[in-house]
Amino acid sequence: MATETIGVRVPARSAGHDLRAVKIVLHREMLRFVNDRTRMLSMLMQPVLWLFVMGTGLGSLVQGSIPGVDYRTFMYPGMISMTVIMTGMFSAGSIVWDREFGFLREMLVAPVSRGAIVVGKCLGGAIVATGQGVVILAMAGLVGVPYSPTLLLTLLAEMFLAAFTITAFGVMLAARMKNMQTFFGLMQMAIMPMMFLSGAMFPLANLPSWLHVLTVVNPMTYAVDPMRQAVFSHLDVPAHVNAVLNPGVTWFGRQVPVLLELGVVAALGAALLGVGIAQFRRAE
Repeated sequence: MATETIGVRVPARSAGHDLRAVKIVLHREMLRFVNDRTRMLSMLMQPVLWLFVMGTGLGSLVQGSIPGVDYRTFMYPGMISMTVIMTGMFSAGSIVWDREFGFLREMLVAPVSRGAIVVGKCLGGAIVATGQGVVILAMAGLVGVPYSPTLLLTLLAEMFLAAFTITAFGVMLAARMKNMQTFFGLMQMAIMPMMFLSGAMFPLANLPSWLHVLTVVNPMTYAVDPMRQAVFSHLDVPAHVNAVLNPGVTWFGRQVPVLLELGVVAALGAALLGVGIAQFRRAE
């Protein structure tokens, strides 16, 4: 008796399928974050403590040297950066979680390109991190930063760019990792030096040569400085105080334009996205 064989037809990959995959992965990342209120609060706690507790304490030490400027105002752009960076990295870490529970394997066998999955992850992480940063943005008035529409829109765009780049970095790290403990250990080892050397908590002026070099080669410096430039452009501070607190990034004694700094962040984000896609194509 002849046995009838039933064929299985896998839909051909197309740009439409890939765009739909990006949308689905992005939507899943946002739902996961919205439904995890504990995570939302924990991601906000650290920058709020740094801004209002440490910022107030450090401000009392340097109050006489920066007349007319609250030190928390100086720290504010750095705390925005810290918020989006931490949130973006945690969003990228969900890849490891998905691998441990088998969900990632189901996504990888879907008839869509793996690049679409990576793009969806990065966009989802960037949007979630930017949304978290908006909460810090709403606290601007508490630290002497004006609620200027131009300033808020500028900071919002810069937050998204920084969030996308750091999420792409996290995805690149998480693409081949097998457990969450390894990822978070490596994340802390990478993020903490980048944050401390970005000028988020101290001015970049008059640094020792070795520390200046470390800040210049640190990619996160180019995410923090444009935010600080935007904030200080809307403040009325003495020129000598602005020169100390907001000197900008210098290459060979010349200040780097803000657009070039943002270009560095965007180029790095694109490069990390490409590496992350390549890593996923080699993943199981």
